[in-house]
Amino acid sequence: MARTRMVSVLGALSLGVCSLLAGTALAAPPANLTAALADKARPAADVARDAARRPADLLAFAQVKPGQSVADFMMGGGYFTRLLAAAVGPTGKVYAYQSAEFIKFRAAYGTEQSAAVADYKNAVALNGPLSATGLPAGLDLVLTVQNYHDLHLKPFPAGTAANVNAQIFKALKPGGLYVVVDHAAAAGAPVEVADTLHRIDVAIVKTEVEAAGFKLAGEDAILANAEDPHTANVFTPAIRGKTDQFVLKFRKPK
Repeated sequence: MARTRMVSVLGALSLGVCSLLAGTALAAPPANLTAALADKARPAADVARDAARRPADLLAFAQVKPGQSVADFMMGGGYFTRLLAAAVGPTGKVYAYQSAEFIKFRAAYGTEQSAAVADYKNAVALNGPLSATGLPAGLDLVLTVQNYHDLHLKPFPAGTAANVNAQIFKALKPGGLYVVVDHAAAAGAPVEVADTLHRIDVAIVKTEVEAAGFKLAGEDAILANAEDPHTANVFTPAIRGKTDQFVLKFRKPK
């Protein structure tokens, strides 16, 4: 009997649909997230990344529900845009934001944005500059994954992070969530490592986001990796895809 239970647990973990969190038991994700993972419109390349990115656990932590209005902020290739669109369903809305600055730097970002929203009638592309993102009011959730540190890149003016956080605060409805996932820098590392290592100290993120009026509502270790030395560029082959990442959930007060 014990062996049967172990086989069941290992199977669930390999599919990336269950999470083993400190102090909690394994639990199946909500039905909308299970359906989103199984969505046939997802590219094979996205599905192949599920084991490392643990999307069911992350979106459950972000409390994604059918009918919500959400934003995938700095959406990259659209991995989470597709999942969110399927998870919120036809009565929900997803705003897939990629900054005009990033699209100017790499035109493929615009192409990837168009491809990500093409299969979902409830997804809308936004590509204004970081100074005026165009996020609509009344959002339930803003999710940004592996991109917060980019707000501190040298090409962007000082105060970009504060400006973006203020825009997100304004766009969220009272009680709305702002979930930030990023590559962890060493504790006490200066913000300049955003440029050199593409990482950021979690303490900096907490300070900046709370300064915009948010309250920290939770953090999770689902993407933690104690073997990451925190001193390597995240694109270094030995660590790429295996970085230690923090997951923070902030709430706009009601």
